[in-house]
Amino acid sequence: MPRPLPPPSTPPVPLADLLARTDLGLRQLAGPREGVAIHWVHTSEMADPVPYLLGGEMLLTAGMHLAEVRGAAATSPDTALDAPLDAYLDGYVARTVAAGAAALGFGIAPVHDTVPAALVAACDRHGLPLVEVPVGTPFTAVESAVWQAVTEARHRELTRLSEAQRALAAAAARPDPASAVLRALARHVHGWTALLAPDGAEHGTAGPRPDGPVRAAAGRLARVLGAGGPSSATDTLPGTSLSAYALTGRGPGRQALALVVAADPHDPPAHAIAGVAAVLLALITGPATTHGPATAEHSAALVRLLLGARPADVAPLLGAPLWTVVHAERRRDTTESAASLAAALGTSLVAPGAAAEVPAGAHPATESTARTETATAPGAAPALRALIPADQEVTAHPGWTLGVSEPTPVAELATADRHAAAALRRALAGRTALVRHRAPGPHSITSLVTPTDARRHAQALLAPLTDSPPLLATLHNWLSLHGSWDRTAIALGVHRNTVRQRITRIAGLLDTDLDDPDVRMELWFALRSLDRNASRT
Repeated sequence: MPRPLPPPSTPPVPLADLLARTDLGLRQLAGPREGVAIHWVHTSEMADPVPYLLGGEMLLTAGMHLAEVRGAAATSPDTALDAPLDAYLDGYVARTVAAGAAALGFGIAPVHDTVPAALVAACDRHGLPLVEVPVGTPFTAVESAVWQAVTEARHRELTRLSEAQRALAAAAARPDPASAVLRALARHVHGWTALLAPDGAEHGTAGPRPDGPVRAAAGRLARVLGAGGPSSATDTLPGTSLSAYALTGRGPGRQALALVVAADPHDPPAHAIAGVAAVLLALITGPATTHGPATAEHSAALVRLLLGARPADVAPLLGAPLWTVVHAERRRDTTESAASLAAALGTSLVAPGAAAEVPAGAHPATESTARTETATAPGAAPALRALIPADQEVTAHPGWTLGVSEPTPVAELATADRHAAAALRRALAGRTALVRHRAPGPHSITSLVTPTDARRHAQALLAPLTDSPPLLATLHNWLSLHGSWDRTAIALGVHRNTVRQRITRIAGLLDTDLDDPDVRMELWFALRSLDRNASRT
């Protein structure tokens, strides 16, 4: 029996919410009645649907597969009619539970007039919630209700995350920022937050103080992180989930503080919000770079950038003449925290992106395609941004994909930010750990044409696309990725057929042959000219 997959990233829908909908008319007949969460719906009439279950779903069936069992029993005069069916249903339910299904929905009609009593007994025996789906309720109505609830829950989560990020960034700009961030975090996760040293000493707390066992467990997590263990750790106690994040690097004269958060274990957004706070607190409390401790001026500069200040206004606070911008996206196969990446980069000048820790989208699974597809949309915020002094080397970090800008003055950080974002998109599309943006050198072919003439030529050549940023972005990515449909689709977060359609439309609007390498080269120079012009404005 294969083990069920980890819980899906979609927000759960309480089974009780579905039962409360009078338009569905669902009725629970067996199994637990509290704490049951549905993540998606899967319909199957197969005798063994287990290979197609992902875990967390409500499995819907009209019991068509039971007819074969009844027929086989009817042809055997030496066997009681109900005995094979009882054994079959017991095994069916046991396998469904082992596969991680959250509930079983049994449809009345067209095969059965009632839910088989043996199925009710088996579900009670194995602890699987059994729901009767009445005649007037099609399975598609149940599926639609679940996805409507998931969409609404996702919207609430994203709204909550956005509000929490703004509140945490504003708190970091106040006097005594560490305490202010702890208080804001406690308020938004509805729990207890603390900064703990490895010996358990509290360097600040906020929120309702938990009981002794929870505080003892928090101290143990802080010791694990402070002893050179992982960058984050978790523990679960009855009614409480503990998450701990290492905030500071280790080394002579450095005290390794940890952020510990105690929250409701059934509140996934709390973990995402805590991750944002960990990044800010690493900035506020920790040693920063190889150039020495993070100064209050550095912290104030980054917080002001987070709140929308112009780079030129914070340049005096940052000090170093040239900086590198890094955009980072966490890979699916890692649990490495943003704080650990900041420590590896050797900086505390980091900022969470708007998309940090937001659950990836998911689609209903079917028996033919039981998988989830996600993509990074163009312009979407990375999980993390970092400012690195230009004389400090940036290397690949396990578990993360990095896009790195060229060294740039503080006043031009907006340009460097765009270049880092473009480099990250290329890294994601090429499945490369790190990509650096490279500007043309002083002796490149573009230096033979004045910027003004190059811009005028580019504007004339690309005029048919001027009013369509998606087409310009598609052409830019497609050319930069050597005409790869798949990699361009990944970079833009669209389907490969969409890329094909756009490129076909671009070729028609420009009245040119995009298979001609000379045409591609001229278009690439034109796009680069427009990009350099935008960088100066």
